[in-house]
Amino acid sequence: MFTRQLVDVEKSDFFVDWGNGTSHRLLTQKDGMGFTVCHTVVRAGSESRLHYRRHLEACYCVAGSGEVEDMSGEVHRIEPGTIYVLNEHDDHYLRADAAGDMILVSVFNPPLNGTERHVLSENGGSAY
Repeated sequence: MFTRQLVDVEKSDFFVDWGNGTSHRLLTQKDGMGFTVCHTVVRAGSESRLHYRRHLEACYCVAGSGEVEDMSGEVHRIEPGTIYVLNEHDDHYLRADAAGDMILVSVFNPPLNGTERHVLSENGGSAY
């Protein structure tokens, strides 16, 4: 058994600014659990096109609000108590409302090594 604090992750390579927010990689591949858990902050008013080609992801909203849009144009409202699941390596847009940051608990399978960073561009979704 072990514990880990956000403040300790912030002092390590496992605290990542991914362009439109931050990610505390609380549990990573090196921990041997078979999945990653992140405390993810999506900055207020931001929009990010994301696409995880090698990872499945589920995100549970604990604060703030926003939306996720798939590439067919279907929009899903995200608010505290909502989980969204990218179960088919879904290319998507993630948006936080302008009123404040959106806070998510993100789970990845297979696990991240913990230092991956997005490269956000207008030409396509960031992927790792």
